[in-house]
Amino acid sequence: ALERLRERGGGASDHTCTVLISGEAGTGKELVARAIHAGGRRAANPFIAVDCTTLRDTLLESQLFGHVKGAFTGADRATIGFFRAAHGGTLFMDEIGDLDLVIQARLLRCIQERAVVPLGGVEPIAVDARLLAATHRDLKAMVRAGKFREDLYYRLAVVPIHLPPLRDRRMDVQILVNNFLRRFQKAASERREKLALKV
Repeated sequence: ALERLRERGGGASDHTCTVLISGEAGTGKELVARAIHAGGRRAANPFIAVDCTTLRDTLLESQLFGHVKGAFTGADRATIGFFRAAHGGTLFMDEIGDLDLVIQARLLRCIQERAVVPLGGVEPIAVDARLLAATHRDLKAMVRAGKFREDLYYRLAVVPIHLPPLRDRRMDVQILVNNFLRRFQKAASERREKLALKV
């Protein structure tokens, strides 16, 4: 399963299309996103990760698209937002299934136009950021229930990647155990060396 994932992820690194990474919590969706970014032409540019579960309402719009000075109470200076911060690089939106329908509509327009309109602004600003998204939710079921926009789903899932849980790849358990043991042994050895130097 991971060999197939590696092949698909490696192919995705060579392109600039959107990728939708699905899988249960803890399956390593952000690690896959970082690997796709690191393996592509944008590797030297920013990788900006956004957790959509922590953002709501006006704050989310401001953080994604930026805002102009005076756009709302407390907006004493303009900000560029995550999309423009990722210009030339990659924007990773984790748990994208948690976005409300209003923000989904704005995100769809941003993807289509390859431009953002800051909150409180009127002029679109061109942006060149590759979008990778991840979710543990069943977005197809959410589309059927009217909780996720169908047009946005198809814009995101140009390259769909599903991460299988560890219970479906039991052969990997020993490999992971050995890897963690090596890491812990190395960390313990380094701590012992530092203590010896202090003495």
